[in-house]
Amino acid sequence: MTADATETVAIRNALLRLRRATGLPVAFGGLMEAGRQMRISELSGTATHALRSLVVTSGNGLGGKTVVLARPCVVTDYSASRQISHEYDAPVAVEGLRSVLAVPVVVRHSVRGVLYGALRTALPLGGRMLDEAVEAARDVERALVVREEARSLAAEGGAGVGREQVREAHAALRALAPKIADPELRSELLDACALLTADSVPSDRVRLAPREVDVLACVAAGATNAVAAERLGVTPETVKGYLRSAMRRLRARTRGEAVVAARRAGWLP
Repeated sequence: MTADATETVAIRNALLRLRRATGLPVAFGGLMEAGRQMRISELSGTATHALRSLVVTSGNGLGGKTVVLARPCVVTDYSASRQISHEYDAPVAVEGLRSVLAVPVVVRHSVRGVLYGALRTALPLGGRMLDEAVEAARDVERALVVREEARSLAAEGGAGVGREQVREAHAALRALAPKIADPELRSELLDACALLTADSVPSDRVRLAPREVDVLACVAAGATNAVAAERLGVTPETVKGYLRSAMRRLRARTRGEAVVAARRAGWLP
């Protein structure tokens, strides 16, 4: 299965982050396709198209080794390294790459892709550079998880899923959305969340701020203020502030009344 537009943007953004954070001039990567192959789909900082659409088989080359081991791998001089096989020496040589690192994109214990960073000189790579590359891969992992959750919610629309499960999923995804850097992906996730609240949305519904909805979603799923704060990455006092504000807008005296009013207004499933 080839990458869709959202996945392509996630990889592209991760490569840009990798280059900015590490100072490496070249980055490239792609996702696994059917079977045991990964196709390099995105290039950043390359001088040629030698690596574009290159299919990397699991176990072969640096990327293939990374797929098998499910951990970062590094070579200081690609063409001379005895740590990897050399099926892809020709395109790597055309691009003029020497030192290369590769980090896996792992989702639910399965390698879903590989990101590479490279130098055109033979110098050791590791330490901070490797840590930053791993963090860039984490961005793609989060994007893939959110994309899959959004697809699932969009397909189901809550049908056949227990109401409590829907509320828990809605709360979890609302809490995750602000952490997504890519605006297209974040918008898609929030659109999927909205499908769960689309049963009844009065035209005169009370206005709520996004963070007020996030807090109410956590409360509706049974979270305490402390748990809601941890999920949303804020302090318990901030949660209390958003909750008080939402209660005022909804004219509710208790958090329970606020949840009920928010559901009636179409903000919560």
